[in-house]
Amino acid sequence: MVHNLRSRPNPVVNSGLLHPGLHQGVAREAMHLSSQERLPVDRKLAWESLNDTEMLKACIPGCISLGASAPGEFQLAILAGVGPIKARFSGRMLLADVNPAKAYTIRFQGEADGAGRGKASARVRLEDGEDGTTMLHYTAELQVSGKIAQVGSRPITIAAQKMASEFFAALNRELAARAPTRPVKPQAALPAGLLTRITRLFKRGSGG
Repeated sequence: MVHNLRSRPNPVVNSGLLHPGLHQGVAREAMHLSSQERLPVDRKLAWESLNDTEMLKACIPGCISLGASAPGEFQLAILAGVGPIKARFSGRMLLADVNPAKAYTIRFQGEADGAGRGKASARVRLEDGEDGTTMLHYTAELQVSGKIAQVGSRPITIAAQKMASEFFAALNRELAARAPTRPVKPQAALPAGLLTRITRLFKRGSGG
């Protein structure tokens, strides 16, 4: 797994893009993350799993709760650490631009117990891989403000990359456990006449 992650610090200016109600002078950090993953199941099962709240809850690092509040809308709470700051993020997650079994966009917006606010958007795309596997491609944008942003871009980058790595490691473990067992193809039997001739040759060689 190779991450392509860029950070774009913008420590003082509030344009209102991150969250309504931010004030001038509030620290803000923005990052871009992109990567791809090979999932050990076919695209249909991969899609079903990525829309399974129990599966996602088991795989999202620090997930406290995840539940549907409306079609395509979820309430999410996670415990996350960025540098010396550890906080509970609570907010709303939406699914948009859904193309079943192929792609969707995940949008999240929430607050972190007085430590700041966060907003993220990720485009996820699936395509058929080799031998019944699935290639997952994603690009994500992340913005944080408040005390968390004051930590600086490097700790935020490390935390984002760590969460992504842990999520996909857990997802692959869960999917491997769910993957159907592929039947082993039986080996073709030798023709009866050939088997008899081979047996006779062995007997002659052994003096039988």
